[in-house]
Amino acid sequence: MGKNIVPHDYQISSKERKKLKGHNAFLLWFTGLSGSGKSTIANVVEQKLYNLGIHTYTLDGDNIRTGINKDLSFSPIDRTENIRRIAEVASLMIDAGVVTLAAFVSPYKKDRENIKTIVKDVNFVEIYINTSIEECERRDVKGLYKKARLGEIENMTGISAPYEAPVHPDIEIKTEETTVDEAAEKILKFIQKKLKYKINET
Repeated sequence: MGKNIVPHDYQISSKERKKLKGHNAFLLWFTGLSGSGKSTIANVVEQKLYNLGIHTYTLDGDNIRTGINKDLSFSPIDRTENIRRIAEVASLMIDAGVVTLAAFVSPYKKDRENIKTIVKDVNFVEIYINTSIEECERRDVKGLYKKARLGEIENMTGISAPYEAPVHPDIEIKTEETTVDEAAEKILKFIQKKLKYKINET
């Protein structure tokens, strides 16, 4: 099958799409335990980028699993496939010239390393939302930890399945010491040069 697939080259390139939008495109990958604050922080970052005229799109774990990845479970094999598919989608978004935000537990280091291979290392910003399991359980915004403790959920990251924390993330946010707005500003400051777009100090 593969030998019969020939990629088609189109006249409009990724470089031209970025030029049209006026900024660079890359992937902001938010990783951390369920309830750590990934989606909340990504949402605020996207709002701030939008207000600056940056073209964005956010891929979120629960939303993706209701569509393109609804056939996948939370087994280790399916978790890996889940992240692979998301990375491929993100690669298309980057090619379209869109700054892409992705908020996923993504518990395995090897899967996060594979994302870099798919989107290219230069286009990957790893953001570790570092929140203790105790704090995540205290928040338990979706009631998942309670169900996991009762044995109603299998392969719950942090409870019955491992989370391999990033060793050298590009950005680390300790949510128990940092407000959501402070976290968003820290991320914006980090990506300012990467955007090749002037972000005015506020």
